[in-house]
Amino acid sequence: VQLVESGGGLVQPGESLRLSCTVSGFSISTFPMTWTRQAPGKEREVVAAPSKFDGSTYYPESVKGRFTMYRDKAKNTGYLQMNDLKPEDTAVYYCSMDRYADTYWGKGTLVTVSS
Repeated sequence: VQLVESGGGLVQPGESLRLSCTVSGFSISTFPMTWTRQAPGKEREVVAAPSKFDGSTYYPESVKGRFTMYRDKAKNTGYLQMNDLKPEDTAVYYCSMDRYADTYWGKGTLVTVSS
C-alpha cells in the first residue's frame, strides 16, 4: 500500500494549487480519504475529511469555501483543490486513508504561500 502526494510548491497569496494523492495497493472507492496539514511549529490539522454521519465533507472554518476534496476513481487518485491561498496555508500537506483497522499516510507535499 502506498500513498504519494504531489502538486505542492511556492505560490503567491490568492493563487490556487491542486494537490494529488495517488494510491496503490487498494481502491480508493471503498475507503475514506483525509487531508491534513502541519505548519512549522504547529500541530497537525485536518483540512478535509469525510463526515462519518451524512456523507458530506468536513472542512474547518480556516479553509471552508476555499478547499475542496474530491476523487477520480478511474485514476485511483484523490485531490485537494485549494483556492485563494493565504500565507497561513503554508504547511506540509498529507493524505491518509483508513482501511479497516489501519491508517496509511503519504510522505507529504510542501505548500508555501508567500509574496
